[in-house]
Amino acid sequence: MIRYVEPKDAREIVDIYNYYINNTDITFEEQTISVDEMEKRIRDVTAKYPWLVIEEGGNILGYAYSSKYRERSAYRYTAELTIYMKNGEEGKGLGAELMERVIEETRGRGIHTLISAIAIPNERSVSIHEKFGFEKVGHLKDVGFKFDHWIDVGYWELILTK
Repeated sequence: MIRYVEPKDAREIVDIYNYYINNTDITFEEQTISVDEMEKRIRDVTAKYPWLVIEEGGNILGYAYSSKYRERSAYRYTAELTIYMKNGEEGKGLGAELMERVIEETRGRGIHTLISAIAIPNERSVSIHEKFGFEKVGHLKDVGFKFDHWIDVGYWELILTK
């Protein structure tokens, strides 16, 4: 079931996200975050943007949200997309269900352009974004440094309204 995030979901979301902080370079955060910090992030994002979770049997298997892209006012019709699946739940189609819903929810809030920044390489993320019509629009080399190596970032874009 896909539903809007609730404050009580912060604990499970932290567990999902901290796995990626500690074990991968797909997030550039290097220190695990607390439940309190995640609750704050949820409040900040949901003040304007959608944040959805997908759950099964009462357990959160993934989450996705859109958020402010940049501070300047001319960016107000652009948002950034984030999606994370619980480790081991990738490749089952749940991420696609979640992504489809968050894109539609974002479109429904008057957003014109959706951007995703993807640490490269990350074929799974690239694949799901392109499945939904995102196009690669940029590539920055060596912009992140984690686990003793440099990481590139690609930018994908989806125009939501014509």
